[in-house]
Amino acid sequence: MWLILALCSALFLGTYDVFKKVSLQNNAVIPVLFSSILCSSAILIPFVLISRFAPNLIEGSIFFVPQVDFRTHLFLILKSFIVLSSWLFAYFAMKHLPLSLASPIKATQPMWTVVGALLIFGEELNAYQAAGVGITLLSFFMFSVVGKKEGISFKTNKWFWFIIMATLTGAISALLDKYLMKQFNAMAVQTYYTFYQGIIMALITVILWMPTRGKTTPFQFRWSIAFISIFLVTADFIYFYALTLPGSLISVVSTIRRAGVIVPFLYGAYIMQDKNIKLKIIDLIGVLLGMLLLFLGSK
Repeated sequence: MWLILALCSALFLGTYDVFKKVSLQNNAVIPVLFSSILCSSAILIPFVLISRFAPNLIEGSIFFVPQVDFRTHLFLILKSFIVLSSWLFAYFAMKHLPLSLASPIKATQPMWTVVGALLIFGEELNAYQAAGVGITLLSFFMFSVVGKKEGISFKTNKWFWFIIMATLTGAISALLDKYLMKQFNAMAVQTYYTFYQGIIMALITVILWMPTRGKTTPFQFRWSIAFISIFLVTADFIYFYALTLPGSLISVVSTIRRAGVIVPFLYGAYIMQDKNIKLKIIDLIGVLLGMLLLFLGSK
């Protein structure tokens, strides 16, 4: 069951990437991210209100949001900062890089999660995982080669480094999830960390964007921003729920989730007419093969 849920989460996450790219075209990054978080909070807040004032309606279901203690809130604030860092890097990179280049690089995140588990938790790689890491690293390098053909230098293009930072911080978040899902309620984690993200992004928007908004790309609200929230909240809800099921493995679930890269890749190839698609397809196959080996090695 949790494998099916992971696949569903992958499809929603891939569609989320498409709406993210649509929303960011000729638009200001920080208010787009802030607006999407506000929309996500608006989706989740009814569950908090019902859980507080009419708990009998959903108590005992997967939608119930329990109250959490101060220590838990501290963990969720930490997760908010990590996820928000990943998103800021990803949003800026997604705006300036071809979707068929940025999304597959972000899809290598599970490989970095496995490496992090190796370094932090002392886990050992089996043959499948070692092969998966090797193939993914090779594919990652090949994407940098394709990027050079499009004038995107691995050494000098800051947006390339932004997508790398987004991937690494996303891997750190996944490692934290491994701990959080064993300790805390999934719905509480998703709801409260989304609220904290809204508070943090409000400060960032007021302090960093508003004073300079006249000198940067103007902000335009689009309905695609709301769809960012709808697909992300759904993808995360399914993801967190899958991790609560008996036998579920964070390394497997997070790996399967990245298979959703196919959705934005196809959008970039056929709708946005990105360049060097044949070469990118070969590299994408390498990433997916690496993810498959990581999956087989983690079962």
